[in-house]
Parts: sequence; structure tokens; C-alpha cells
Amino acid sequence: MKKTTFGIIVGNRGFFPDHLAKSGRKNILNVLKKNGFGSVALSMQDTKYGAVETFADAKKCAALFAKKADDIDGIIVALPNFGDERGVAETIKRAGLNVPILIQAEPDVAGKMTIANRRDSFCGKISACNNLRQAGIPYTLTKSHTVKVTSAEFKKDLDDFGSVCRVVGGLRNVRFGAIGARPAAFNTVRYSEKILELSGIAVETLDLSEVIGKIDLLSDNDRAVKAKLNAVRKYVPTKSIPADALLKIAKFGCVIDRWVRENEINGTAIQCWTSLEEFFGIVPCTLMSMMSEALVPSACEVDITGLLGMYILQLASGTPSAIMDWNNNYADDPNKCVLFHCSNLPVSFFNKARMDYQEIIASTVGKENTYGTVVGRVAANKATFCRTTTDDAAGAISVYTGEGQFTNDKLDTFGGYGVMRIPNLQVLLQYICRMGFEHHIAINMCQKADAIAEALDNYMGWEVYRHR
Repeated sequence: MKKTTFGIIVGNRGFFPDHLAKSGRKNILNVLKKNGFGSVALSMQDTKYGAVETFADAKKCAALFAKKADDIDGIIVALPNFGDERGVAETIKRAGLNVPILIQAEPDVAGKMTIANRRDSFCGKISACNNLRQAGIPYTLTKSHTVKVTSAEFKKDLDDFGSVCRVVGGLRNVRFGAIGARPAAFNTVRYSEKILELSGIAVETLDLSEVIGKIDLLSDNDRAVKAKLNAVRKYVPTKSIPADALLKIAKFGCVIDRWVRENEINGTAIQCWTSLEEFFGIVPCTLMSMMSEALVPSACEVDITGLLGMYILQLASGTPSAIMDWNNNYADDPNKCVLFHCSNLPVSFFNKARMDYQEIIASTVGKENTYGTVVGRVAANKATFCRTTTDDAAGAISVYTGEGQFTNDKLDTFGGYGVMRIPNLQVLLQYICRMGFEHHIAINMCQKADAIAEALDNYMGWEVYRHR
């Protein structure tokens, strides 16, 4: 994951203490560097203390941001004193970056409220926000109205804002691959390519017949096939899997990998049930798991909007995502449920995993045609869930997101599975059913629901429900 970089506007106002702008600039730049973020800011030579106060300062800062536009993922407005709201708004308007903006105001100290040290950032933040609102520019607020840039609380604000910026930036010109047709039995994963396209999300298609045709052209001794076969064996234990099934898996993976590279695809959704099993003799789960682990997420049954949820979670956290089913109740606990898939979960989700066969499909197409799942229990961990859908009747993208915890509650079953505890789960399930969402849910081992909701609601303009 590339370093997230912020354009920094240090606000200043002439009749407030200048030394606060000087120290404020130094503090914010030091904090960003310490926490692994890049920064683009005026130098001390460009303007007084490298801050923005006058119209001339705003033009200089805007020109710098425009010059470095390709590097800047978001803007932070730091207010060590009241600041000049016009200078802040003018800089952002003239830079034209269209990136998320965080407004931070430094708190006053009760024992330092004389004319030499009083900040009034508390008030200045309100004025800055008012000006941005007048200009129709969306912005993000810190959790507390005023917060010290050197505090642990602001570190969390920064981390969340970095996630917001990565989600918003990462959804621009994203390219997903739909491999195969939607299975006839899965009306639930219907979606609108046109609605996605309006948000900058393109869908490239590849027919399964093309995949199988290209597989037929590969020899068993092809160098790429051998390399893929070795990669599969290193990725997950394959002791019980027949050699011919592993070879088919490797060839399928070679064709998909090449198509993904050639078309610059950011994630895939693959037809499986039960065309691949009947006519090619494998399940693609291990290959999908490998792609997701490598941060090229892959969803089942051509569930493109499920893939979108996986990708959003990955952008927010920088770690792999999975797709699972809301599958079963857990005993009599109203706030616990069983999440399950066949599965194609990334191996990092498990304490221990192995390759196996798909027990459900095997009952109809034969065990010999269903090798390739990655099975095991999901390790206990905190997690965030996210689901997106295209609401065709409203012409909009709808989302719900929230957080839960995978537990160690006793459970003996098959596939990839885990017990998750979610506060007010019954309220969430009522919402899912009433709004007609799909049964698939994207999962990531992170706590990023607030950042995701902020990015998708405030900046993307999608309809978002943040479950709590």
C-alpha cells in the first residue's frame, strides 16, 4: 500500500499570536511523519511561518497543491489559532483537487488565555466549516471539536481520515472483472453496471468459454502452469487433493492471472455454481483466496457489488477481505450468528486451513469435480462488515456497514466458517431483509466502519446505514 499523503493548510489570522501558527505547522508535520504519512505544505519562506492568511497566501498554497495533485490523497486544515476562513476556502477552491478534507482545531489551555497565547481555534473552526459549506465543499470533522495534534485521539482521527482518503481515491476509475455469467439460481446478485459506472466503477467481462478455451491451449509442462502449481502448493496444504485436480486449478489460475494483468483489473467475481464443477471439474475457491490474500479481491457467483464491498474494506484497512454468507443463527443468542462459505476466504483469516472439496455441490456433481476449497475456522478477531448494492428503482448505490467480533464459541461444521457477535444483530437483520440486500457480506479483520461510512456518504454521495 502506497504512503498516504496530505496537503496541509495551516491557518493563521493576523491579530492572533503568530507564534502559534509557527509551532502548529511544526507539530502537524512532525505528527504526520511519525505516523507514516506524507505531506505537502508551504515552506517557511513561501509565506509567513508557512501558513495561509491572505489571498496571496491562498493562491501560493493552491498552486503548490495543484502542482502536487497526483501525490495528494487528502487535505488537512490545521487551525493552531482562529485562522482565516476565507484563506482556507480560497485555497481549496483554487487547488481543485476534489479530495477529502479534515478540519482540526487546537484546544486552548485554561491557564493560557491571555492575548499572548489565546487561540480561539474553537470558534475559528466553525467559521472555516461555514465557508466550506457555502462553497458546497464536503469536509470531515475530528471526533472532538478541538483536539491536540500530538494526542492519541488525533492519531486515531488521522488513521481514520487516511482510510477515508484511500476509499474515495481508490474508487476512482476502478476496474472489476466479471468472469462468467450470473448463475441462474442467484437472482440475488443482480446489479446495474450503469449505476456503478456513474460512480467511476467499470466492469469488464470475460466468458467462461474463453477461459476454458485458453486452458485447452496450455500444456501440462508450460512454465507458467508449473509456477502456478508450486504457488498453490505453498499457499495451502494440498495433501489429500488428486494431482489432476491441482493441475486444472493451476491452469485456470494462469489464464485468470494473465487476463487480470493485461486488463489492469482490481478485483474479480467468478461464476462457479455449478458450471465450473460440471464442465471443468474444479471449484475456483483456492485461486480466489490467493487473489484476495494478494489484495486483488475475488467474490463468488459474479457478485460484483459484493466484490465492491470487499474492495472498499481493503482500501480502508490495507488488508485482505473475504466474502461470506449470513448463514445461520447461533444457538439462542440473538446477537450471534454463523458466517460461512465454501470457502474462498484468504488464509490469513484462519488459525489453520487446508484445501478440500465442496461438500454441498459434491452431492450433485460428484466429489471428484469439486476439489479446490480452502476450509477451516475463522480465527477470533475484531472485524468490519460491508455490503453494497445497486438500487435500480432509486438509481443509487446503497450500503450498510458495521463492526463485530469473531468468537471462539464451539461450532462443528464444514467449509470456511466462524461465529460472529454483532451488537443489536436482530435490528441489522431486519434492516437487511426490509431493504432487500443480498445474502453475501464482505468481511475484513479491521475496525473501519466509521471511516467507510464517512467516505461513502459524505464524499461518494451513496445511501449509507452505519449499524451500531
